[in-house]
Amino acid sequence: MGILGLAKLIADVAPNAIKERELKHYFGRKIAIDASMCLYQFLIAVRSEGAQLTSVDGETTSHLMGIFYRTIRLVEQGIKPVYVFDGKPPNLKGDELNKRAERREEAQKLLQVAEEAGNAEDVEKYNRRLVKVTKEHANEAKQLLELMGIPYIDAPCEAEAQCAALVKADKVFATATEDMDALTFGCNILLRRLTFSEARKMPVQEFHHDKVLAELELNNDEFIDLCIMLGCDYTNSIRGIGPKRAIELIKTHRSLEKIVENIDSKKYTIPEDWNYKQARLLFQEPEITDPATIDLKWSDPDEEGLVKYLCGDKQFSEERVRNGAKKLHKARNTSTQGRLDSFFTVLPSQNSPKRKS
Repeated sequence: MGILGLAKLIADVAPNAIKERELKHYFGRKIAIDASMCLYQFLIAVRSEGAQLTSVDGETTSHLMGIFYRTIRLVEQGIKPVYVFDGKPPNLKGDELNKRAERREEAQKLLQVAEEAGNAEDVEKYNRRLVKVTKEHANEAKQLLELMGIPYIDAPCEAEAQCAALVKADKVFATATEDMDALTFGCNILLRRLTFSEARKMPVQEFHHDKVLAELELNNDEFIDLCIMLGCDYTNSIRGIGPKRAIELIKTHRSLEKIVENIDSKKYTIPEDWNYKQARLLFQEPEITDPATIDLKWSDPDEEGLVKYLCGDKQFSEERVRNGAKKLHKARNTSTQGRLDSFFTVLPSQNSPKRKS
């Protein structure tokens, strides 16, 4: 789910915190990609166009097709992707996961009704709601990435938190995900649309954490409290409070504790036993692997290994797989020069004031 309404709130209140870029702008950049979000996008995209792509045994292969071809496009643009996979969810996320399971169960019932009624539009809608990224999907994607020579990381907990830690440690330039909670975890630069911008002819949206804080006139802890009020995966929010009212309350009282003390409880319903403090701590001190212990390495693809893995039972075209492997190899050997700005530092002149980065 991420943070409800945060992207629109930033666009409305802090528009200068967002930049739009072409994909080629990220040439030479290392980008941490939220793997589960990517897999979900691929499964949804193919499901919406009809049946899933499958192996001879009827097992879904849409996620592998998406990872393979989309990653090749990124590498051809000179981007060095590293995929980050979710680990175990925090205990506080249990209620949200239960709600998702209930929604899927309800969607399954509604799908059956729609199929019996022959309502194609509803069939598509409820089919999309049933899409779920499984452990098997993730394991297959990891095997594919290894054969492609693309590094991946198994996060101990939330992938967005691990991505944010990699950015803060300068291991990568940015995090690519559609979930805005990467910003709540303190990610310096968040990229939306990166993995599908070229396919959909849309610019990449670049959110800057420091500029979000500056334009909202909040410090990081206040921003985290705002995100909890908007609605996150870890706890309920105060019923009846929308994004604009939420930011007004945070600016007035500066913390959830003060808001709880001063809010009109007859007008706004505060959740019983509201565990916002535990949610806040998950954003402030998430469980991550120390980036200093992570060594990111990109290598040449294993063409024969890719053919063996993707062709045959998984029914990929051998010609297309071999062409893809050659594109990976060529891109890896032609984009190693890196970015010019990694070699030069622009110093301010003595007559001009220093500009903040």
